[in-house]
Amino acid sequence: MEQQKKNFKIVSNTKTRVILPNILTLIGVCVGLSSIKFAIDAKYGLAIIAIVFAAVMDGLDGRIARLIKGTSKVGKELDSLTDVISFGVAPAFIMYFWSLNNLGKFGWLLCLIYVVCVALRLARFNVNSEEETSWRDNFFEGVPSPAGGILVLMPLIFSLSDFEFIKINFEIVVPIFFVIISFLLISKVPTYSLKKIIVPRSMTIFLLFSIVLFFGLLLIYTFEVMIISGMLYLCFIPISFMHFSKLNKKNVTGNIFEDNHEDIL
Repeated sequence: MEQQKKNFKIVSNTKTRVILPNILTLIGVCVGLSSIKFAIDAKYGLAIIAIVFAAVMDGLDGRIARLIKGTSKVGKELDSLTDVISFGVAPAFIMYFWSLNNLGKFGWLLCLIYVVCVALRLARFNVNSEEETSWRDNFFEGVPSPAGGILVLMPLIFSLSDFEFIKINFEIVVPIFFVIISFLLISKVPTYSLKKIIVPRSMTIFLLFSIVLFFGLLLIYTFEVMIISGMLYLCFIPISFMHFSKLNKKNVTGNIFEDNHEDIL
């Protein structure tokens, strides 16, 4: 009788490993949806922070799932569906309430185009993720949806920052940003994937220090750090393209080699 009590479990270990990442995914989409409510109430600062938090949760759920061996097909599909809401629908509504509504029907058209591009980008990602593992997994095809969701908010973030010495006509900049980010989402331009970043063991301490420093600055200078980070990300796109082309050329000639590094992320 005592042995039966010890073996009794409400939820099996396997099911628990699958449930935890999905819970994080659902929390992320709830936060992403809440950003729309903040935008309706004209609390745009909170709306931006909610999208950033949803992006952090989106990055964590997949890593935790792989770490505890809790990946599942349901989790994969759920992640993509929630990304459409958190990084497609929510940023589009935020920007529409803030600026694009001044453009009338054209502003709404830009929102529709952006959301469709996010959906197409995620659909392509799901198809490509079923292919065999290779060195190409270190790169995304196009800008990932969480990055796109934050980049498209850059004009709004800039308006909330202390960079007042730069004057910007948002009625022109916002539509241009929507068009550029929509194109980058569905393009095949290779961008770095941080999901499988490989860092030498000797650089681990410096990486951890850099992460702590970044989040410390983000807490103090929230919108300024986001603007600088967004600009740096855009600058890294041509660098990742050249890096991908170089690796692709080496792979064709059979000269690809693997470094003995520790994957800590």
